[in-house]
Parts: sequence; structure tokens; C-alpha cells
Amino acid sequence: QVQLVESGGGLVQAGDSLRLSCAASGRTSSSVAMGWFRQAPGKEREYVATIGYPGRMTHHADSVKGRFTISRDNAKKTLLLQMNNLKPEDTAVYYCAARTTPTTSTSAAAYGYWGQGTQVTVSS
Repeated sequence: QVQLVESGGGLVQAGDSLRLSCAASGRTSSSVAMGWFRQAPGKEREYVATIGYPGRMTHHADSVKGRFTISRDNAKKTLLLQMNNLKPEDTAVYYCAARTTPTTSTSAAAYGYWGQGTQVTVSS
């Protein structure tokens, strides 16, 4: 079984920054693609960013491009999301997800493992 645990969420003001972390443990290979998704109240889960293994290939949703950066520390089995210039519309629960292959994907259906999520709230 694979466990993913997110941390780093919180309440911030518009324009502030946050860094989310996701620690992977359990019977998991570190040689897999990972991603971040988010879900706002009353909305469907939305793709945010994805990173392949070992980390050269990344992709960000248009809504966060230039503000968010996904990265990974393979030695520590940790996924990161640096979020700068946060906006109220970024308010959501942010989920870490892992695939079973090293190839990136923007589709939630391609991810087999999910964390419990961390709340990010951005006030105006």
C-alpha cells in the first residue's frame, strides 16, 4: 500500500506564497510520475501540475502557469508545490497523487494513489 501525506496548507492573503509538500511512504516505487490536483467547494477536482520521473518533465495548468512550480526530491520521496502570488480563486483542497509509471499525465483517472488533501484558503 502507498501512503501520500500532504502538508503546508493554510490561510493566506492574496499575493502571498505557500509551499505544499507531499511525503510518500509504504510499498511504493519512487520512479513514478506525481501530480497535484485541487477541488474547490461545489466544483470538480481540477488538475494543477504534474512531474515525471526523475523530474525533468513538468507541466502546469494554464491557470497556475508562471505562479506555481512543481518539483520533487527523489531521495526524500517528497513532492513539492511552490505557490506564489496566490489568488482567492486558488482556494481549494489540494491533493497529491502518484501514478505507477514515470510518465506525466494531466488526467486524474491516470493516478492510482491519492493523499487526503490539505486546505489552502486565500483571502482577498
